Amino acid sequence: MGVYRKGEDWYIDYYVNGLRKREKIGQSKKLAMMVLKKRKVEIAEGRYLDIKQDNKIAFSELARKYLELPEVKSKKSYERDKLSVKELLTFFGDRKLNTITPSLIESYKQQRLKQPSKRRIGQSITPASVNRELACLKYMFNLFIKNRLIENNPVKLVKMCRENNERDRVLDKEEFERLLECSPDYLKDILLVAYYTAMRKSEILKLKWNKVDLKKGFIRLRAEDTKTGEGRAIPINNVLTDVFKRCIRYLHCDFVFTKDGKPVENGSLRADFQKAAEKAGIEDFIFHDLRHTCITNWRRQGHDYFKIMKASGHKTLTVFKRYNTVDEEDLKSLVVQVEGINQVLRDKSSEKIV
Repeated sequence: MGVYRKGEDWYIDYYVNGLRKREKIGQSKKLAMMVLKKRKVEIAEGRYLDIKQDNKIAFSELARKYLELPEVKSKKSYERDKLSVKELLTFFGDRKLNTITPSLIESYKQQRLKQPSKRRIGQSITPASVNRELACLKYMFNLFIKNRLIENNPVKLVKMCRENNERDRVLDKEEFERLLECSPDYLKDILLVAYYTAMRKSEILKLKWNKVDLKKGFIRLRAEDTKTGEGRAIPINNVLTDVFKRCIRYLHCDFVFTKDGKPVENGSLRADFQKAAEKAGIEDFIFHDLRHTCITNWRRQGHDYFKIMKASGHKTLTVFKRYNTVDEEDLKSLVVQVEGINQVLRDKSSEKIV
C-alpha cells in the first residue's frame, strides 16, 4: 500500500483480498494519504465493498453486502431495513446499478402503493411504508457513494409519498375485552401491556426481566431500548403486576414475553393478532393503535399532558397530539359544563328575585 504521483495527480495503491486497487485522488498528497488511511481502516473493519464498476454490479449483490456491513447491523432500524431490502429485491433483483433510474424507482413506488397490505386486510400498503423502503434505498446508494463505488444517487430525484399518519382509531373497553377473549394466552399479556403502558410493539417484544421493577412499580427502559434513543420510566398498575407475576421466567431466556419457551417473533405476533381481531369482529385496527388507545385513555382520565408524554416517550406536543383522539363524547362535555354554569347563574337570578 502506498501513494505515488503521476504527472500532477496523486494516486493510492492498495490490496483487497489479494487484488490490487488503484485510485486517482487529485493534486494533494496530503489528501491521498488521508484516503489511503481511510481505505486501510475500511478493509480492516470489513466495511470496504469490494465491487468493481457500478455498470457491472447487480443490485442483489449490493443489497446482500449492505446488510452485512457492521455500520448497518448496528442501526436500530436494522430489522426494518431487512424487510425493506426484501421488498426492494422483488422489484430490482439482478438489475445492474446503472439501469436503476429515477423513473424506474418511481415505477417501483407506484407499484408498491397498489399492492395489498399484509397488516390491514382489504387495504393497500400505506405511503409511510413505501417511504421507509425508499429511505432505505436512498441510504444504500449514499453508502455506496461514500465508499467510492458509484457516483450518483437516483433516489434523490424521486419524491417521497405524501403521508397521512394521523389515525383516530381507538378501542373502547368492550372492544378490547372482545379482543382479549379471542387471543391466545401469550398474546393476552402483550395486549394488556400495550393497552395500559402505550409501549411500542418493539419495546414490548424486546422487554427483559431486568427492566421490570415490580417492587417500585415501574418498567424502566434504557436509551438503547427505545425508538427515540431516550430512556423512560413507565408506571405499572395492578393488572400489569398480575401479568408479570404469572409470566414464566426461563433460565435460558431473559425476555419477558415468550411463546413455546422462545422470545415472541414479530411475524408470529402479527399473524395471531390479525386472527384475533377478525374473530372479535374488530376492523381497521392495528397493533400500534393500542398505543393510541392508551394515550387517549390517559388524557380522558384527566392526567397532565407532560406526564403522559414522559411515560409514552413523545418529545414534542405536535407528535403527541396525533395520538390523542377527541371524539363526540369528549365534545359533549363542553356542553355539559356550559349547561352547569348556566344553571348556577339561573339559580343566582332566582335568589335575587326572591
